[in-house]
Amino acid sequence: MNSKQLRRSLKIKWLTYYRDNREWIDKLGIWVTSNGQRRPSSGFILGALATLEPDLTNLLPLVVDLSSNPDRIISALGLDISPVKELESLEKAHKMLPSSAQSEVSLAASEAITIDAPPPLSPAYDEEACSGAGGREIDRPRT
Repeated sequence: MNSKQLRRSLKIKWLTYYRDNREWIDKLGIWVTSNGQRRPSSGFILGALATLEPDLTNLLPLVVDLSSNPDRIISALGLDISPVKELESLEKAHKMLPSSAQSEVSLAASEAITIDAPPPLSPAYDEEACSGAGGREIDRPRT
């Protein structure tokens, strides 16, 4: 799993965990404001994620050797976010999707957050096969 996939997986797992346990998490005195975002403390987030993501458990000893500051670790993992605002924006985005795409992004209370849409592909050019429009040499893309 590469770092981008790990960050995405951790974000989804954290937001799902928060959504499912919000009732009692909101009552805990663990809330901090970091970079203008209100979120649970870094230690709480790391503890929750260590139980949810086995790959993180293997990486944490190395990460902690590099930085023992939990706020910096949370920031590096892309989790220095307000879970309340993030869930609200995901729900708004879900409501704006056409009905055919809503099955790909689900925020139902009984289901985990899933995002199945593949990332957009960047265009690739095969210089040997490209002959331009109408086969004219002057229409070939130049690099």
